[in-house]
Amino acid sequence: MKLSELMKNHTPSTSFEGFVTNDDFVLAVDCSADGNAASAADYAVVQIGVSGLDAQLNPVTQDKQYIRAGQSTTKTGTQRSFAVSGDRYVGDDFQDFALSHAVKYGTGNSVVRDYVYFCLLNGQGEKGKCSIIVNSDGAGDAGESSEIDIELKKSGDAPASYTYSAAG
Repeated sequence: MKLSELMKNHTPSTSFEGFVTNDDFVLAVDCSADGNAASAADYAVVQIGVSGLDAQLNPVTQDKQYIRAGQSTTKTGTQRSFAVSGDRYVGDDFQDFALSHAVKYGTGNSVVRDYVYFCLLNGQGEKGKCSIIVNSDGAGDAGESSEIDIELKKSGDAPASYTYSAAG
């Protein structure tokens, strides 16, 4: 499913206030053949068969001990990551792309793609680049669904602030 298709049924409100659930967040990835989708509207939504989407901000810190001041911690960066888990669904744009031979065994820039991650309710989030890392392309016991485990980790510059717009 493309982001534009998902958002046909949603109109974010910049004045939204209230609790949100994990289902209120959208992760969409550029799965176009050349990695140059015309706009975020063409990105593939990470959704079908996904039972877990764990968005993490992993801070990088440096600890130092100073005379008479004691221990001090400085935050030096943040590594954004997404852990995608669920059941294999053949025919889903994201899963078919991420689990393709070229991505499973790809390295370097060949597995780096643009992504957007935002809240459906207010349209606020981020846009950046991520490396796609496949940990498992099918696991489980006999008679059970085939399970997947895919990580997306920030690559390059820090993600930029993003606000969803129907224009892309």
